[in-house]
Amino acid sequence: MVLDFDSSYRALQARDSRFDGLFFVGVSTTGIYCRPICPARTPKPSSCQFFPLAAAAEQAGFRPCLRCRPELTPTNTQAETSLAQALYRTIQEHALTGESLPSLASRTGYSSRQLRRLITTEFGLPPIAIAQTQRLLFARKLLQETTLPVTRIALDAGFGSLRRFNTLFRSRYGTAPGISRGQSRATATEDLLHLRLAYRPPLAWTELLAYLQFRAIPGVEWITDDTYSRTFTFEGHPGWLSVGPMNRRDALEVTVPAEFSPHLANILGRLRHLFDLDANPARIDEHLRKDQRFLPTLKKFPGLRVPGAWDPFELSIRAILGQQISVSRATTLTGDLVKKFGSKIVTPHRELNRLGFTAASLASSSPEKIATIGIPKSRARTLHEFATDTVAGKFNFPPATAPDKILTTLQSGFGIGPWTANYIAMRALRLPDAFPTADLGLLKATGLTSGKKLETLSQKWRPWRAYATLHLWQSL
Repeated sequence: MVLDFDSSYRALQARDSRFDGLFFVGVSTTGIYCRPICPARTPKPSSCQFFPLAAAAEQAGFRPCLRCRPELTPTNTQAETSLAQALYRTIQEHALTGESLPSLASRTGYSSRQLRRLITTEFGLPPIAIAQTQRLLFARKLLQETTLPVTRIALDAGFGSLRRFNTLFRSRYGTAPGISRGQSRATATEDLLHLRLAYRPPLAWTELLAYLQFRAIPGVEWITDDTYSRTFTFEGHPGWLSVGPMNRRDALEVTVPAEFSPHLANILGRLRHLFDLDANPARIDEHLRKDQRFLPTLKKFPGLRVPGAWDPFELSIRAILGQQISVSRATTLTGDLVKKFGSKIVTPHRELNRLGFTAASLASSSPEKIATIGIPKSRARTLHEFATDTVAGKFNFPPATAPDKILTTLQSGFGIGPWTANYIAMRALRLPDAFPTADLGLLKATGLTSGKKLETLSQKWRPWRAYATLHLWQSL
């Protein structure tokens, strides 16, 4: 979305959360750039300069605001994006690993030269500038919210050395990293880290947890009235985390053992996907409100999100197991699969005592062994084939892959039909327009008698049919 100066300034005056992430404002009188929701006094129009990216504001010489903290900005996700925007998100997601431009380019399926040309043409900045800003902003987040040593922060943010980090930080922000330390983490311990996950309000947190709780994998996930917890493993090291509400309306708090600081970018990114925290609920709700059938749930459950996935493979296996059986039965079978192909773990929470299965563990097994959890051999073959294809990289879709191609690829395997493919696309791959047309619950909620009629009706809900699905399910 491209905004003119007057529209941007009006959004700034209103502190409208719908525009958070769509632009940043640089204030010439202070040399600071802010999010449109910044609580500071609105500057005069003559002092404002608007930028589509934080990186562009920093390239123009502005420093990030300490009040609204641009490093917390939810990503601007659109239902229909250009190739350049998809590549930009890929750079954002992988910049913190310290990957070189050639490596990032190969991840997208383009050469370094192509990637540089596409990004520079669209945003006026080279990919390296975007990656550097992402690393600096993440480092600022860790400086503000943790007591990690500066050397550790430099490495965790993707910088190859403390010297390089210090040099770039000083040149960009005019101060040493240590001076940017936050004062709010006095209660932090050396064993646990507590970090903020920001989102655009509102967030239907209770409803989101209720959906996940009914499908939680025994031993791997544990959900209470207001907290989500789970186990995980990175590079062979098992761990756990918890996520719950903060005493503010626009952020969640993540608790994770400090030993996993090298994986914080990955952890926070996965949680953003799981809880759909980059969604723009005001924009989505405004579109769905055109159909009166959604008015009751829009009023009762503002900020309803599409539950995502911590691990796309884990969610996909859960979806395949759930074909033509009840949700509770699928949950039980998934727990049985974890017992057979996962491993035990000790955590501070007795409810979290298992690590989940992996694509490698299922692919290296056999359909016969998988079937021993009590499923038909045909279903076991589907699980084994899906795991084998995952290990082979069949489902590593390049940026901006057409949704139809994704759905076709998912259904090319044995035993995966349109409903399962759309469910996986909706939750694991976060396609906002994915729509399980043949879902019996959707037919019941709409009063229609066929998937063809439902498909026709759903055209006016595009490009947010995944959110329409959640509202229809919620209405039941």
